[in-house]
Amino acid sequence: MDQGLGEIRIASTDKAVNEHLRSLKEGGEPFSRRFGQGEEFLLCLPSRFLVPSLPIHHDVRVREPSAEYREKILSLVRELGLLVPGVLEGLSFMFDPGETLRPSFFQLFRIAETPYLFLLRLDLQWRPQEHETLSRGDNDRTAEYRSHRLYLESDLIPLEEVLTENSRITGFRIRRSVSRTWIGEKGRGYFSQGIWIDQDITRFFSRLFLPPEKRLYPYFPYTCKHRAICRTVVEPEAGKRKRLVPLLHRARLFLEPRMGEIEAALKTADFSEDLESFRKLKGLIPRDWYEEWENTRVRPFLNEWDMKEYELEISD
Repeated sequence: MDQGLGEIRIASTDKAVNEHLRSLKEGGEPFSRRFGQGEEFLLCLPSRFLVPSLPIHHDVRVREPSAEYREKILSLVRELGLLVPGVLEGLSFMFDPGETLRPSFFQLFRIAETPYLFLLRLDLQWRPQEHETLSRGDNDRTAEYRSHRLYLESDLIPLEEVLTENSRITGFRIRRSVSRTWIGEKGRGYFSQGIWIDQDITRFFSRLFLPPEKRLYPYFPYTCKHRAICRTVVEPEAGKRKRLVPLLHRARLFLEPRMGEIEAALKTADFSEDLESFRKLKGLIPRDWYEEWENTRVRPFLNEWDMKEYELEISD
């Protein structure tokens, strides 16, 4: 989706899916927020939803999905619209030919002159231990299954520009605040691998804006993605996601003038709260910026398969 040029392109969309999305309103039954054993974010729903069997292969040069794919995505949206309408409310569908098993939805916000993209991607990967399999997949099609565990990835991303053509949105140019995240290689020959500092920058961002005593692993609210300063959205409901936009805007304005110092520090050392640059910037954070985290905590536990998971608890 990010083509290495700092752009996210919309190959196509679907009128029927978008019409159904526009009909959704807040509501549905309560659900819990978790991070799985692999630290992926998911919503644990009170009822199961059906994920239909989908074709695995799609020529990335073909910008339009098949009629079958459109019908199956509409069916999924209808199922989820009954259970978690607020999560999909206000969104539009965007087809990505390179990510057919991660259907994407978006919404635009704006503060001052800066547009922000809310991007929600559903992960439809079949997990045999967790899902009730109705029909097994093969080399060409995914399994059909039911589940009450909705894996997703949702982010707020700052933009330079919303790309349009004939009054139609065709993509988004990302506001890149990080100059480079690749700093070299280690090893030799077949054993060489790149050294990237995205994760260290993410830790720096998140620990900077969290209270010193607060520990929310594996939740990192501020992240380095697409070489941009982004916000992980663990409350993707329509009314809640909107409240996060000014918080990301505030954080971006604080970080951007200081990114050179942050990158320089992390190119020579792994992230640590003892880094001089971190301690200096931490001392500049106003105390009232910590207030949003007072009612947020992460509780580790063993799930029904005796696997470690993390419950994210956010009270109003």
